[in-house]
Amino acid sequence: MKKQPFLKVFMMGIILLAGCTKLDENAYDEMITDNFYNNRTEVISAVLRPYTHANAWVTPSGQDGWWRPAELSGDQLAWPTKGRHGEDGGKWKRLHYHTWTVDEGGLNNAWSLMYWGMGLCNDPIQNIESRDLVQMGITQEEKDAFIAELKLLRAFHYLKLMDLFGNIPIVTEVGVPAQPETRSRVEVFNFIESEILENIDKAPKLSEDMLGRMTQAGAYAMLVELYLNAEVWTGTPRWDDCIAAADKLMNGEGGAQNGVMALDPNIEDQFNTTNHLSKEVIFSIAYDYTIAQFQPSWPSEFYHFKQREIYGGGRNGNDGIVLIPGVYTTYDDEDLRKSEWLLEGPMFNFETGDPVTGSEEYNGQQLVFVDNIQKNKSGSTESTMSEGEENSGVRFNKYKLGNQVVGEDGTPIDPNYNNTDWNIYRLTWIYFAKAEALMRKNGNTATAEAVDLINQSRQRAFDEEDRGANAYTTATLTMDELLAERGREFIFEGFRRNDLIRFGKFTTESWWDHEPSEPYRELFPIPQRQRDLNPNLDQNPGYPQ
Repeated sequence: MKKQPFLKVFMMGIILLAGCTKLDENAYDEMITDNFYNNRTEVISAVLRPYTHANAWVTPSGQDGWWRPAELSGDQLAWPTKGRHGEDGGKWKRLHYHTWTVDEGGLNNAWSLMYWGMGLCNDPIQNIESRDLVQMGITQEEKDAFIAELKLLRAFHYLKLMDLFGNIPIVTEVGVPAQPETRSRVEVFNFIESEILENIDKAPKLSEDMLGRMTQAGAYAMLVELYLNAEVWTGTPRWDDCIAAADKLMNGEGGAQNGVMALDPNIEDQFNTTNHLSKEVIFSIAYDYTIAQFQPSWPSEFYHFKQREIYGGGRNGNDGIVLIPGVYTTYDDEDLRKSEWLLEGPMFNFETGDPVTGSEEYNGQQLVFVDNIQKNKSGSTESTMSEGEENSGVRFNKYKLGNQVVGEDGTPIDPNYNNTDWNIYRLTWIYFAKAEALMRKNGNTATAEAVDLINQSRQRAFDEEDRGANAYTTATLTMDELLAERGREFIFEGFRRNDLIRFGKFTTESWWDHEPSEPYRELFPIPQRQRDLNPNLDQNPGYPQ
């Protein structure tokens, strides 16, 4: 069970979650009552409210948030049509083929969700700044910390919006202006950077009670991401700044209350039901099913229709996202990430060991997940986004929900079932970012320090006897190999499109059922529905103006 102090206040925010289903168009000017901030409980609830919303757009959530376009437009994951399921108007194919249009409902929803979340930061910022909170038992230091936390969380929303759409409005007051103008990506970048630098020291430090919330450590991680992508986002590289921000986290100065962060000793601690105890999680979406009944939303994206039989839990999914054929084979057979994070081969019942049978094409036959997407039942040899069956594709197994099977004594085998947090930033990602910055500074050639950083992470993926043979050297850690290793380590974590763009491969490369696309596709279009509502929004280059 997770620590109570954070949960008690987090649950207050969860109470408000019921209003999270409507996607209003002008999300950045949605009003919240002025009569809410009357006591300490209401203030804290307002501070926590954006985090419950972030479940919808940050994680693979069953909604068209930031994660879907960030991953399903890349070279690792896809949502192919499988029999009578998954066509969904061709939306997943357009993401995969880079043929999306300005009228995509999914991209409009992503825009709306993210601006809505940003508005949920703006409202408490304005209200807390303008109110005397001393009478509520809130000190000036606490007030400053609440404001800093919310401004940093708002900066995180802007960072992800800028990543997808590039040139976007900057809005810091609810409804002002009602129709904001487009700002250039450079202006947005500078705004994000200034917001982080001005608030980082006032924000709370990372601690057990602050898990799932924005802290100083999360702010340093944002700086790392900002500077790692600065050359793409602004035209000016910031490798030294990226390294400096990474060092803050790695040397214990980066906002952890105990001063120490460390890589976990294995590849499981960051992704299991007790990952709130991980030594390397920097910022995450926190769940607590035991007390609050607030459960992870990603099973809907990844799980098969009969997944509960496989892992012993109570959650099935839509049989949706799978690995693109061939990605599975990029992992060495002795790589523990291949066996622990990915699901391939015949499936068996968690409790009985009996074969799990399919429910569609393989109804009555054992379900076998294969590294291919084709209509095997019909004898087809085609492998495309349109040719799948229910067994097509290697599956997600990185995050574990645990199981809810009850033992002979009547208690669940895993008391933390359904409590797994979704990581946004973890220390391993910081190691990789620093290594990349070092290599780019060195003419895209590995340094000894860069190699050591990657090997410290990679060694966990192999048994001790295999580590030496699988360690990188300055000769073997090329830029292409770094990109490949990033793919293996951070699969499913939302960074693949971003990585491919930075490495110059997002629109220039072919993979499986995908051909190179136009360079302007590195940015998604400003949704036409938003432009219809706000004529001050400029369309990104390349798209119909």
